Amino acid sequence: MTKKTDVIIIGAGPVGLFAVFELGLLDLKCHLIDILDRPGGQCAELYPEKPIYDIPAWPSISAQGLVDKLMEQIAPFHPEFTFNRMVSSLEKLEDGGYRVTTDEGETIEAKGIVIAAGGGSFQPKRPPMPGIEAYEGKSVFYSVRRMEDFRGHDLLIVGGGDSALDWTLNLQPIANSLTLVHRRPEFRAAPDSVNKMYALHERKELGFEVGQVTALTGTDGQLESATVKGPDGPVEIRCTRLLPFFGLTMKLGPIAEWGLNLHENLIPVDTEKFETSIPGVFAIGDINWYPGKLKLILSGFHEAALMAQAAKRIANPGERIVFQYTTSSTNLQKKLGVA
Repeated sequence: MTKKTDVIIIGAGPVGLFAVFELGLLDLKCHLIDILDRPGGQCAELYPEKPIYDIPAWPSISAQGLVDKLMEQIAPFHPEFTFNRMVSSLEKLEDGGYRVTTDEGETIEAKGIVIAAGGGSFQPKRPPMPGIEAYEGKSVFYSVRRMEDFRGHDLLIVGGGDSALDWTLNLQPIANSLTLVHRRPEFRAAPDSVNKMYALHERKELGFEVGQVTALTGTDGQLESATVKGPDGPVEIRCTRLLPFFGLTMKLGPIAEWGLNLHENLIPVDTEKFETSIPGVFAIGDINWYPGKLKLILSGFHEAALMAQAAKRIANPGERIVFQYTTSSTNLQKKLGVA
């Protein structure tokens, strides 16, 4: 079934989230699509605990703290989210609106599109394991879309960041067996998660190996075991599913095929509406380009505010837009639930 909304936002990072607020003040409903499994973009995925010092009124706030505050701020507008999806195609409709299709075949229609995808879509880094391509999508996966898909399997998780530790703790109760592999005993993950993992290891409820996966064994794309080279020599570990978490890279992805004008892999926009070369399609945040562009979150917030005014005119042509301040407008305060 095709879903319909006023504005589709591609990317659920801080700028995409704040766009929900600005569009919501103008009575525009939003549906956000992100390739990650939660909101926050780079902030949530790459540096959730690092402090940010240049957000107005916040001398210091963690990246995840900023995301949490933005989610709290947009809650009155009840945005819809679709996670673990990439927008694979954009289609112009006869009524002037747009239809997007995800890599899972879902379709969503809207009057306007906002690209807030940061530097592009996050793509997992392929680890240097010989022959891993033959297993990808069958028994090697770079994300967990449904935990049930891993129930009863012998799992091998490789990595030392938050994603590796989080999924180790979440999947351990439903796995037949689970082994975590990292190249060293120190981790980049939250200390609490590391302590919980070591506690499970001490109780022999999961395996932990220091080393690197050097070989995979299996037939027809189905893993049977992996060879881990550690300080004491190679170890053979039985596994039917492998989850490597080696970080992410950013690519423009299918957006590059939509017919947009591009400037060094970024999307040029005007500085009045932040509209792209395609009418009704906007780009805000790090993914856009214009003379004097600064890649700052606060710059993206400013772009979202101006974009929202233009998107309103497209969504409701002919309707008079009255500029209002949240500090004095009882109408806006009612929308925010603070009147």
